[in-house]
Amino acid sequence: MDGWRRARLTAVIYDFGVAHERLGRLGGRLLWGADMRRFYRDLDRPRKPADGERVLDVPCGGGTAFRKLEPGVSGYVALDLSPLMLRRARDRARRGGLHGIGFLQGDVADLPLRDGEFDRCLSHFGLHCFPDPAAALAEMARVLRPRGRLHGTAVVRGGGPRQDALIRLFQRIGIFATVGTARDLPRWLDAAGFDRVEVDADGAVAYFSARRAPTGRP
Repeated sequence: MDGWRRARLTAVIYDFGVAHERLGRLGGRLLWGADMRRFYRDLDRPRKPADGERVLDVPCGGGTAFRKLEPGVSGYVALDLSPLMLRRARDRARRGGLHGIGFLQGDVADLPLRDGEFDRCLSHFGLHCFPDPAAALAEMARVLRPRGRLHGTAVVRGGGPRQDALIRLFQRIGIFATVGTARDLPRWLDAAGFDRVEVDADGAVAYFSARRAPTGRP
């Protein structure tokens, strides 16, 4: 995570690439052997939170997840550790007329948020940057209400020799931290207190969703 907090050039290149679908799809294919059309389709579905719904976007990066939100949105909180990413996200929100989004700087390992504060959590391409992904998922579960939903994507090991070598390179230079496999995700989610877990891998990209267990779980 500290690598993203300090590395301005890396953050800007990543944000520019993922924000432009053609570049993002090309990068996903070349780097991770994944068809990123699904990722962009998923981003385009929720145009705005339902009435009274609270949504947490962590890490929000430069604001790609809210690129299709409609003006007048409320109840949406974007959180990131990187001041640079938060500035880019604020700029994107301002250009889109999204004045109701709240922005927070914070660490996913210790979210500055109350228990059960959100109905939905989005976590796109951040899990592999966290030193302890399982603990990060537990924090996301904590701030979700019972039956709240989590949706996300992550780079995972096991997608192929070339992808695994690239992951190791990114770990050495501090861009990635702990990177699990697609088989690790259900275990981490279950331990965090989620149920109805779904994980689907495409190359080295995993799509995951889960529900905060209603009662009787951590």
